[in-house]
Amino acid sequence: MSLLHQVCVLLIAAVLAVPLFRRLKLGAVLGYLAAGLFIGPWGLRLIADVESILHFSEFGVVLLLFLIGLELNPSRLWVMRRAVFGLGGAQVVATTLAIGALGVLVGAPPLASLVAGFGLALSSTAFVLPILAERNQLATPHGHAAFAILLFQDLAVIPLLVILPMLSDTAATTHTSGLVTAAKIVAALVGLVIAGRFLLRPVFKLIAASGNQEIMTALALLVVVGTASIMHVVGLSMSLGAFLAGVLLAESEYRHELQADIEPFKGLLLGLFFMAVGMSTNLGIIRDEPLPVMG
Repeated sequence: MSLLHQVCVLLIAAVLAVPLFRRLKLGAVLGYLAAGLFIGPWGLRLIADVESILHFSEFGVVLLLFLIGLELNPSRLWVMRRAVFGLGGAQVVATTLAIGALGVLVGAPPLASLVAGFGLALSSTAFVLPILAERNQLATPHGHAAFAILLFQDLAVIPLLVILPMLSDTAATTHTSGLVTAAKIVAALVGLVIAGRFLLRPVFKLIAASGNQEIMTALALLVVVGTASIMHVVGLSMSLGAFLAGVLLAESEYRHELQADIEPFKGLLLGLFFMAVGMSTNLGIIRDEPLPVMG
């Protein structure tokens, strides 16, 4: 199937499924997931190259985190520090220990159980935030709490990336690898903060003076893609990089213009992302191994 036909199939599926699920009060996210499942390899098999669509559509999550960052200036983040590090830290630690203890009880090695517990303590920002935004609950107390926990989870990945290589058997090599990873992460974060404070605003001012709206939109996308790429290179979440870029531009005079430029791309790509997740769902595992999946 050609690219044009695949685009038509995706749009038709979304246009049919999302209004139906909204009418049933099940939400747009479930509508996109159902649409993807229906046209994917375990449905009508209308779309074959699911992996490429999934990788491309993940950019929608990156744009979402950038827009959320634009709403949170550094002073507001400082106010949220107790929720982020207190509530978020408590959730990660408690869930890690609980799942780790369960792993030990079923016979898994303690270290492996702890690592698995940490991995399972993390949630999907890509799923939680769009659902809260769709229901206009991001500004509610539980919305703030959920966002604080998700933000801490993204931050908690940083020390994990440094520690994990040191836990393997090849200690000497992995110790050096962990230190190199830590240095890369620190350099990337410091560079991002410096660039955001001393480079981005003058560049935006220069482009705005030209009066070219298309280039302004291109620059906004470049900032998001660039920061996400830097974080990806050092092994961090692309979403975290985009979020930090948004925070650094939250006090910029161009904040509202950036929001207007990015919003249409975010909505379309997020919908495509959820459809790609639906298409990539392997129902064969549920059929072949129902009890382990349920467990």
